[in-house]
Amino acid sequence: MKKVLIIGGGGLLGSALAKEFSAGYLVVGLNREKFDITDEQNIREKLLSVAPGLIINAAAYNGVDLTEKEEASYALAEKVNGFAVGRLADFAADRGIPLVHFSTDYVFDGDNLDGYAEGATPSPLNKYGYTKFLGERLLQENTARYYLIRLSRLFGRPGTSVQAKKSFVDIVIDLVENQGKKELKLVNEEVSSPTYSVDLARLVRQLLDEQYPYGIYHGANSGGCSWYEMAEKIFELKKLSVNLIPVTSKEYPRPAKRPPHSVLLNTKLPPARPWQEALAEYVA
Repeated sequence: MKKVLIIGGGGLLGSALAKEFSAGYLVVGLNREKFDITDEQNIREKLLSVAPGLIINAAAYNGVDLTEKEEASYALAEKVNGFAVGRLADFAADRGIPLVHFSTDYVFDGDNLDGYAEGATPSPLNKYGYTKFLGERLLQENTARYYLIRLSRLFGRPGTSVQAKKSFVDIVIDLVENQGKKELKLVNEEVSSPTYSVDLARLVRQLLDEQYPYGIYHGANSGGCSWYEMAEKIFELKKLSVNLIPVTSKEYPRPAKRPPHSVLLNTKLPPARPWQEALAEYVA
């Protein structure tokens, strides 16, 4: 039985991947408490001790605004999202094993209203996007056996790690159901593609089981929406009454500039189901 190492195995995506690969694979999941991917020596020692036949890297530093305004956060993001990926790729190449890595729509500037196919040229608007693009480059420079999968607005069952974060879906539901919020202001710009963790995990399994060619893939669900539109659908599905107020990005200023329209187009795989359908399954 092939052994798969899932780095970041206790996070939202890592947990979905662990469940998907539990049938037919021996799954080893490692969180940052047990595996410091910013430490070059630690990476090699841990990988040699686990001896995987496949590596899936679901670890990332996602503090978008902190990365923009704090030097320490930017340095950490550069290590986790960038340089560590290159080291993992180097190890995978040495061992002749595949490496799956995840990136983001934030590698694009968001100026293309038609969306972005897999071969579109990245042009990040913020420092976080740059660190993810750095990881993409180092992955491709250091191994040929890679699946680079871009996603955006990930949602799904929260991870098991104490450091795992809730998705936007669970955050806004909690605000209304448990914290009693009757009114929410949400940005009605910044159109992108929600991604259901369960669907993404299945896509990764499909790529490997059906031996798709190595390369770049887009793993988001079909379609796009703003944060406001996504919340509107969430509360409709949950039958919750809340006054949603659409605002512009200028009314909700943040340190890091976001791409205004970064829908991820899937042109290399069978069409993913619409984000509304995936969302309905999750909130049910």
